[in-house]
Amino acid sequence: MTLSPLYEPQSGVLTVQYEPNEKTVLLENPPRFTWIPAQLEHDRYVLQIAQSEDFSPADTQTIQPIPYNLYTPDAALEAGTYYWRYALLEDNGEQTAWSCIRRFEVPADLPETPLPSRAERYKEVSSQHPRLWLQASELEAFRTALETDRSYCEWDIFFEKSVRPWIERDLIAEPLHYPGNKRVAKLWRQMYMDTQEVLYAVRHLAVAGQLLNDTSLLNRAKTWLLHICQWDIKGTTSRDYNDEASFRMAGAIAWGYDWLYDQLSEDERKHIRHVLLERTRQIAQHVMEHSKIHHVPYDSHAVRSLSSVLVPCCIVLLQEEPEVQEWLDYTLEYYAGLYSPWGGPDGGWAEGPMYWTTGMAFVTEAMNLLKKFTGINFYKRPFFAKTGDFPLYAFSPDTLRASFGDQSTLGDPVSLKTGFNIRQFAGVTGNGLYQWYFERVRETDTDSEMKFYNYGWWDFRFDEMVYRHDYPQVEAIAPTDANIQSVKWFRDIDWVAFHSNMADPERHIMLLTKSSKYGSVSHSHGDQNGFLLHAYGEPLAIESGYYVAFSSTMHMNWRRQTRSTNNILIDGLGQYAEKNKVLNMAANGFIEVAEQRKGYGYSRANATAAYQEYVPYLERYVRELYFFGTYVVVVDHIDLAQAGTVDWLFQTLYEMKLNGQTFKVQGRKADMDGRFVYSSSGELELSQHQSFTDIDQSEIEGLPPHYHLKATTKSARTHRIATLLVPIKHGEPKYVSYFMDDQGFDVHIYFTEDGITNRVEVPKAY
Repeated sequence: MTLSPLYEPQSGVLTVQYEPNEKTVLLENPPRFTWIPAQLEHDRYVLQIAQSEDFSPADTQTIQPIPYNLYTPDAALEAGTYYWRYALLEDNGEQTAWSCIRRFEVPADLPETPLPSRAERYKEVSSQHPRLWLQASELEAFRTALETDRSYCEWDIFFEKSVRPWIERDLIAEPLHYPGNKRVAKLWRQMYMDTQEVLYAVRHLAVAGQLLNDTSLLNRAKTWLLHICQWDIKGTTSRDYNDEASFRMAGAIAWGYDWLYDQLSEDERKHIRHVLLERTRQIAQHVMEHSKIHHVPYDSHAVRSLSSVLVPCCIVLLQEEPEVQEWLDYTLEYYAGLYSPWGGPDGGWAEGPMYWTTGMAFVTEAMNLLKKFTGINFYKRPFFAKTGDFPLYAFSPDTLRASFGDQSTLGDPVSLKTGFNIRQFAGVTGNGLYQWYFERVRETDTDSEMKFYNYGWWDFRFDEMVYRHDYPQVEAIAPTDANIQSVKWFRDIDWVAFHSNMADPERHIMLLTKSSKYGSVSHSHGDQNGFLLHAYGEPLAIESGYYVAFSSTMHMNWRRQTRSTNNILIDGLGQYAEKNKVLNMAANGFIEVAEQRKGYGYSRANATAAYQEYVPYLERYVRELYFFGTYVVVVDHIDLAQAGTVDWLFQTLYEMKLNGQTFKVQGRKADMDGRFVYSSSGELELSQHQSFTDIDQSEIEGLPPHYHLKATTKSARTHRIATLLVPIKHGEPKYVSYFMDDQGFDVHIYFTEDGITNRVEVPKAY
């Protein structure tokens, strides 16, 4: 059927968008073309790019067939004005009518990041093994270096800590099924811990055996590899039963097959290839046919499996199993066109810093493997050039409980793996601030190696050896007022970070806020317009609760909900944070402005849409933050179509002292004075509690409580609330006085510190 020339699928909040267009500001050349799929199955396209709107044959480039709804040209475009359109290629070979025409501008001097065509991208790859990390041609040089220096690339540490334990270790048994095949979080985690250990055993013994020419190590690695290749491909370690376990199994077999290739008989190779192909096919089919992340890109595990499974497995099987080339092509085209769905050119990651950590851990490993094997360098893309900024500003190395989203490390110091990731970007970009971050985290996170969120995911000695071989050591540069932005706005995800004295943990103050277009989708929460405050080494305004497991009652009924955040409830109701992804994305917000002004940092965030599912009579909710370096003013504007009450919420680790319109947090290193300096409906009613409601209490048995402030207004259609938050470092007394004018909107605060008086004016409600 030929479609009407006016027909074009409508984009939704979860689908890819039409890019580029008249509003697109290109940051790399060539542009990435994406469009809404014309049909859900077997879609193929023809794309035209022209410099004339009538698509004159003389200046029109036609590309076909394109197998998915995304395309990256294999050459940069000259600066100028362009037009593009696409059509569907039907099964009978006929072409539908063209889509509407979109115009875009290509500025001069953009970074050039083309993707080699399918016909060209593998012409120079080697057919030899190994192909993962060191190429076959690099082995001898590494061996020679080890002969003269056993500490080369910290090999001696890698061998003692990451190879030797697996020489005598008993083979790990195949994981058993869940009781009644009903998922149990503890057993699910143990399965992926077991399979991660399998990966360590196979990879580390095989790599060490090859580089030392040690037959006993090679034989032991082979024993482990053949053992796990007997496990049921469709059993407990399959993708549909435990995807995390399946990712690790595929990786282990890929490394084993690649590095033990010369030690395997042809029959053994055939068997291992079959097992690896089947396990890789499970992942590829899920990503490409079921999840369809090229249509709807917000499947966290599917996107990550491109890096952890499809890249290493397809590299190893390329030229040996024909169908894997399609899977690898898909992965490269996704990296070039849609990665990352969680952020953009500012380098943000909407799911939060721990999912940045897992995402970057695997994607940087994949990009390193691809760069070595194919020569394709994705690090040139703008996202990768800037994404080290995200942990630097939004997950600073001395902070605790001071970032948004799901965090397996919640309550622990910043993850060492986060430091290793940002050090990778130091090696790529030469940015000394990133190296400073790594060194600071390595100093503070000294005892978490065996925790599940490290040991079950990565081996630091292997990471260290690989990095030292492949990348230079960058000199650390500490943050200063000259090289750090005091107000950092990640426009791609609408997070804003305020900082003073980042380099000094004893004086550092960090205020973080968000109001994001991603709403509560995936690992984000119902926390638009929320804020977090860390000062003088103390978490003061925190992410409350614990990370028990995804979909636990603590996760679903507390952590994801607005009531766990520093935010507001309207008539006791918060933002949508359940399991409907469309509603998750619709429950969003945005930052209207974020900037450094004379004497203070300022942001204004709008979370009106986030409450619409439960509070349809909310007309506006805007929160302003004023950051003066040593204290914060929060101004909330709530307009309702009918009278209602507002609960102003605050979360902290410690029991608070409440007195009239004030609340005081007394921490171990610092305190915080909070004061409601103005409320348009009259004085607020303050109360606190320490319970986590509507959860299975056994999930948090033995864990300390957190404290939750609720300050409730009187019922009204319009609410204006101004709140002063003053962190106080122990041993440094500070005093606050305030008044408000007779109009009730201007709030004037006098802040006295060591005899210095500053005047602060919070403007009238606009």
